[in-house]
Amino acid sequence: MADAVDAHLVADHLHLWRGQRHVLRGLYVEARAGEFIHLKGANGTGKTSLLRTLAGFLWPEEGEIRWCGQPVGQDRDGYAVAMAYLGHENALKGDLTALENLHYATNLRHATPQSAQRAVLERLGVAAQADLPTRVLSAGQKRRVAMARVLLSRATLWLLDEPFTNLDTQGVTDLAALVAEHTRQGGIALVTSHAAIALAEGQVRELVLA
Repeated sequence: MADAVDAHLVADHLHLWRGQRHVLRGLYVEARAGEFIHLKGANGTGKTSLLRTLAGFLWPEEGEIRWCGQPVGQDRDGYAVAMAYLGHENALKGDLTALENLHYATNLRHATPQSAQRAVLERLGVAAQADLPTRVLSAGQKRRVAMARVLLSRATLWLLDEPFTNLDTQGVTDLAALVAEHTRQGGIALVTSHAAIALAEGQVRELVLA
């Protein structure tokens, strides 16, 4: 994880069009080390578009994204290493086991021992499914495996789009606590969720898109 002093994301004056729709209108977002930001807003207000733009999958017509004071376009590889994205899709290969999915995803970034991968699956409550093809897992189990990939990424910036989808009440509580722990250690998390994120007062900052 990057030095907590340096972790700093700014999206300045973002304008994004999707077809004929002006989705992001001069949006300004700032997130510093240790912040857990809950992105809220009605459907169609641009929450997913914002996260995909911050992740580099969409490029705004106007505005600039800076990471640690530097435009992300100047060091895309460095920014990619610092950032982990979880979208609506889990991005898991159904014919591969949970462990194999983690092996291929995490080793693209850095060498990760299988013991560490199993430990994260254990932490997320899916250790028993580690050697099963992900196609046979439940929707909630798949979501947990996908989140394991984020935990193993060693990324400072987490961009999580509805990460609590398909999780039961305890799963939502556990995952929210993991994200809170990440921010306490100096990370940054921007999270969309239609549900309330129940943590201790002051742990989550809300940002409402209109």
